[in-house]
Amino acid sequence: MTTVPIADYALLSDRHSAALVSSAGSVDWLCLPRFDSPSVFTRLLDDGAGHFSVRATSADPDVNRRYLDDTLVLETTSTTATGTLVLLDALATGPATDPHALGAAAPRLLVRQLQCTAGVVDVEVEFAPRPEYGLVEPLLTAVPGGTLVRGGADVLVLSGPVPLAVSGGRATGTATLRAGERITLGMQHRTTSEEFPAPLPTAELDEALRATIEAWRSWSRLHQCYQGPWRDLVHHSGRVLQALSYQPTGAVVAAPTTSLPEEPGGERNWDYRYAWVRDASFTLEALWVAACPDEAHQFFDYLAASAAAQVRNGHDLQIMFGIGGEHDLSERELPHLAGWRASRPVRVGNGAWNQRQIDVYGELLGSAHRLVGQLNPDHPGATAWREFLVACADAAARRWRETDQGIWEVRGEPRHFLYSKLMCWVALDRAVAMACAWGAGDRVEGWRSAAAQIHAEILAQGWSDTAKSFTQSFGSDDLDASNLMIGLVGFLPADDPRVLATIDAVADRLTDSRGLVYRYRTAAGANSDGLAGEEGTFLLCTFWLAQALATSGQVGRARTVFEGAARYVNDVGLLAEEVDPATGDLLGNFPQAFSHIGLVNAAWAISRAEQA
Repeated sequence: MTTVPIADYALLSDRHSAALVSSAGSVDWLCLPRFDSPSVFTRLLDDGAGHFSVRATSADPDVNRRYLDDTLVLETTSTTATGTLVLLDALATGPATDPHALGAAAPRLLVRQLQCTAGVVDVEVEFAPRPEYGLVEPLLTAVPGGTLVRGGADVLVLSGPVPLAVSGGRATGTATLRAGERITLGMQHRTTSEEFPAPLPTAELDEALRATIEAWRSWSRLHQCYQGPWRDLVHHSGRVLQALSYQPTGAVVAAPTTSLPEEPGGERNWDYRYAWVRDASFTLEALWVAACPDEAHQFFDYLAASAAAQVRNGHDLQIMFGIGGEHDLSERELPHLAGWRASRPVRVGNGAWNQRQIDVYGELLGSAHRLVGQLNPDHPGATAWREFLVACADAAARRWRETDQGIWEVRGEPRHFLYSKLMCWVALDRAVAMACAWGAGDRVEGWRSAAAQIHAEILAQGWSDTAKSFTQSFGSDDLDASNLMIGLVGFLPADDPRVLATIDAVADRLTDSRGLVYRYRTAAGANSDGLAGEEGTFLLCTFWLAQALATSGQVGRARTVFEGAARYVNDVGLLAEEVDPATGDLLGNFPQAFSHIGLVNAAWAISRAEQA
């Protein structure tokens, strides 16, 4: 059973796939060639399911980590009794030929460069790939300049000057480095349908690392200009969100992992390596603050191609897709994996793919409205975008009265969730604002009428005198943090008494002892989400509270809430989805786009409030 804390990991990304590296220098998660491909290292979910470890052999070294400035290249410094080892880790992006296309030429290469900067350090390398989520023990063969790995559909080649002994499905070796000496290792990936690559010389690996550093810095220089409070955190979150985007299509994964639990030992373990329409739309809005997403057209191309026919033919907009546009994301379990801290089942695929969630129209059209300046009307895909977005607005006007599973994807009975109605109103409100640009002026009257009906219905049925708050669903008294969005999206003024009362209700009755916010209270009965167990506090919702406070003019309170949530970034600035209310440990898939989105938007709201 793996017990390494979630917060102990750092992220690598080439915008095709992602790796998680522990502070001990072990790559414990890596899916190739895509974010949603089967992993070749899976120790994150089971001790025997594969890893790639590089570490100083000294007992208990003093370890410090950071990302090199303006990059996602990880630097891990281990200080031992005899010397200092600096390890640089990167998934190679390819050269910075076009900073707008970061990762377009990614060579499917993991680079690990070790350098002794003082004294003498003994280094141990352990390479134990286990393709297909740890199911396959592959064949390892020593070849000149490296090790060839064949197993299942995957082919790996490990390059480097360290002599490795092959035994029992792993390759191990040691080396001694003295001050100024350096070793570079590289692991390439191919499939059995491709030509096997030759091991790479050190000079080529070093150049791939140098080019990756420069590619990230070129992207950051071109895209990142936010200068408000918590600038470094906002910029870093922008790079994390960019790292979670799939370069070939513009899709954005919710997180690069599967089955990291919402409760240790529990069953709330989901696969987040897909593109939710909601999450990706929120990501693009956050990048508008943190990284100027002038590649936004790519995302709308992806969605229009993936879903336009569905909506145009009167079907629901599917809430999520594979990162290549795939529709069927059927869920299954991997019983051979023990799970992180015995949290089972481990799942791949996601059964929520065919749920009804009518809020997605609002997030999508809200994103289009925010990014209208980045959407080139002369782009070859512009006509398809416009037709798709018009169809989404029509669907919101047609479907807002219906029940659904809501933003939190409950697996209980569908309900009239207030947030879903609210986001249908957002869809229509933003569509009216963009109708002329779309050539859809003939629909404005109908859209306005439907928006007015939604507005009246939410005010009549969404407010509870008992709860003194807007509530989770019509006719209930249960609180839900998503109702913090009522003031943020402009449905009511941010200082409306009902908005302020809802903010106070969430702050007073939907938080833990640390002031972190729950999405809702899990309980049997009317507000049951259809799942056993509990969950942690939700970092996105905590940042929503900070954003709502700032927007309503309560800047001091907003700063306090923001800083209370931001303190949970790990040593390299990454956030998971949730925080364990008992221990303060990070929980859930990691790093989580939602949490970094919340951080960016809350910082932006506080910045604007302080400038007002």
